[in-house]
Amino acid sequence: MATPIIMPRQGQSVESCILTEWKVNVGDDVAEGDVLAVIETDKASFDLESTAAGKILALFWEADDDVPVLANVAVVGTDGENVDEFRPAGQAETPAAAPKSAEPVTSAPVQAAPQVAVVAQPASTSLVASAGVSPRARRLGIKYGLDAETLNGSGPGGRVIERDVQAALDGKPRLSATARSRSLSEDLESPVRGSGLAGMVLSKDLKVPGSVDGAEMSSVKGIRKVIAERMIQSLQTTAQLTLHASFELTQAQAYRKQRLEDGQSKVSLNDVIAHGIVQSLKAHPEMNAHFLGNRIATFEKVHLGVAVDTPRGLLVPVIKNASDLSIEQISAEVKSLAGACREGTISPDNLSGGSFTLTNLGMLGVENFTPVLNAPEVGILGVGGIVLKPKRTESGEVVYVDTLPLSLTIDHQGVDGAPAARFLQTLVEKLENNPGA
Repeated sequence: MATPIIMPRQGQSVESCILTEWKVNVGDDVAEGDVLAVIETDKASFDLESTAAGKILALFWEADDDVPVLANVAVVGTDGENVDEFRPAGQAETPAAAPKSAEPVTSAPVQAAPQVAVVAQPASTSLVASAGVSPRARRLGIKYGLDAETLNGSGPGGRVIERDVQAALDGKPRLSATARSRSLSEDLESPVRGSGLAGMVLSKDLKVPGSVDGAEMSSVKGIRKVIAERMIQSLQTTAQLTLHASFELTQAQAYRKQRLEDGQSKVSLNDVIAHGIVQSLKAHPEMNAHFLGNRIATFEKVHLGVAVDTPRGLLVPVIKNASDLSIEQISAEVKSLAGACREGTISPDNLSGGSFTLTNLGMLGVENFTPVLNAPEVGILGVGGIVLKPKRTESGEVVYVDTLPLSLTIDHQGVDGAPAARFLQTLVEKLENNPGA
């Protein structure tokens, strides 16, 4: 009996997954539990396993398709079984291409179209002439490596005639015999001028359409594509303003050292800052919010997102109810979630629902930067690297101290500069005078 394989729901907040790669083909035999494909949510990657044994009868989606959860992606069964009942809406079976006739198509006499020059279309556009190609036009195209089927025709009924091919060839470089053959069979582009005699294009000069000289081309897909879309959406839909400050590290470093001397767990500077953010947001709830156009959602609890650099791209796991946790618990959560992100085992539910975000580039030598909002959150704090700055003591003496730069980006639609500055001021005072409390 034919059995559909569905796109599983990877967490309650996930509505679709990207099918990045098929591991099987139609006709392959699979067992229950075999990996059929690799799928991605907006942040994590998973294997799609078969829930039945048999032969792959149909694959309904292509690599890089964004597939709704619970939609049928494949069918497993035995030869001859009908799969149409399982086909997702809009995934109609592609009809077989009609065979091309060797003879030009004869059309009924119609009034001739105006005789205008036609510009050649790239082979990838596949603009097929509605009334065929004349024999002379076809021969001329073959001679110079041009597929006449891709041209718009100016002959009767839109038929491609010789002058259409000639117009397309004007200004094109000459191709060697091998280059002509490869350009047609492999759908390659020729440069304006080749490396052969008098600018003739040789086989080695041909390139993939859309390629750039001296650069390796790769498709933007998967997580990189999602990140790109979200970043541009954030910048286009929010009024971002960044405020800069810094805090002296003396007390924070002393606090961390004292913890170790007292036999307590080790915490990083990032943990101290994360805890400070949570405590400061309690005093400034307007920063712990989402701007939703005509509404502002202010959260009772702090759900802190912490940006993590992984081999697959930027991930932002969320510490849920961070306002209920101690600094030790926050530190443990950061380590656990960051590890799951880097290993690719993070649950999608742990990558959503943040109310404020922390991102740290200081360990990479960056002093200051402008973080981009994780919309619809109204605030994100960026942390830079340690900077030595002069400080005037109460006695008037100038000494040098270690400081850490902070950059707070806000959505000015949801919060004004003064409340944001007061939040930053509260955070700095806490980190300088009472870290960890």
